[in-house]
Amino acid sequence: MYIGIPKESRPFEYRVGLSPAGVEILSHAGHQVFVEHEAGAGAGFKDHDYERAGARIAFSAQEVFGRADFLLKIARPLKHELEWLREGAILGGFLHLASSSQDQIDLLLAKKITALAYEQIEDANGGLVVLRPFSLICGAMVAQIAARWLQTNRGGKGIMLSGVPGVPPAEVVILGAGGVGASAARAMQNAGAHVTVIDKSMAALENIHEKLPGVVTMMSTQRNIARATAYADVVVGAVLVSGQRAPVLVTRDMVRAMKPRSVIIDVSIDQGGCVETSRPTMHDNPTFIEENIVHYCVPNIPSLVARTASHVFLNSAIPYIIEIADNGIESTIKNVPSIEAAVNTHQGKLLNLKRLNAQEVSE
Repeated sequence: MYIGIPKESRPFEYRVGLSPAGVEILSHAGHQVFVEHEAGAGAGFKDHDYERAGARIAFSAQEVFGRADFLLKIARPLKHELEWLREGAILGGFLHLASSSQDQIDLLLAKKITALAYEQIEDANGGLVVLRPFSLICGAMVAQIAARWLQTNRGGKGIMLSGVPGVPPAEVVILGAGGVGASAARAMQNAGAHVTVIDKSMAALENIHEKLPGVVTMMSTQRNIARATAYADVVVGAVLVSGQRAPVLVTRDMVRAMKPRSVIIDVSIDQGGCVETSRPTMHDNPTFIEENIVHYCVPNIPSLVARTASHVFLNSAIPYIIEIADNGIESTIKNVPSIEAAVNTHQGKLLNLKRLNAQEVSE
């Protein structure tokens, strides 16, 4: 199979669709891999690293897209990139099509592209096995992001997460006890903050309670969310419903009731966001002020540690990539439930996906 790895075109996306180690695995299996010039530069991988692994270097994105039977991306391609794909090609990436524009969906369907959403690949227990390592990275980074944007010079309240003797620590409220939420709770607790985790699943809350003694757990109700966000110095949105838009749990009225210059970190923004006042931002200008609250809404937080993220992605995703490359997409969909659950478009049909309303989409 011809496999393409283009350079990521979205701003501040430094990760790459596959590391040289992954290319070596595919090359040894008899597949031809085309890597765009400097595709791995942001993650510290040089062209000659890919060449030594068996890849051929291509000097235009259009060539990589056009040659590929199976295109490996991180972020969702832009519309003009989708036009370069061959009819019937396979596209793998963290596609988040629930929050994409309709014209992109229409193009995928018209070209009969098989769109494989890595964020929806499930293991035998229903765990999001490829997304989870990135969730852990996001959660771990949330503490340092919060500490930075609580600083006075960043527009925050001017408080420390840990507090100091005689001064209490910051109050952190985390919405969601999944991969991101649990990782964020651990990082925040290690940083010395007082942490509350809210979720609708008792099993998830029991897991937090057992593994992180001292973290407060609460059931997800509108009343509890309103009460907790009102005293929070930091609110972390870590909500995910696979294949769907993130539910809006924090209303504008709740944001308005928060203490001035508190911080919201909406990690759910790649699925539309779980805070009504959220909108996507980028790493060069990651925050905005709404209702006198600092909002941090960057969709690709793990891109800031691109090399680590690229290595951890290989560890989790390569078995599924090899399965498709070796056996083809039709056989894989039929025989591998983990992949079947993650296919969003195939043969001109929309699958495993609940679309947003027109006013809620983004490119």
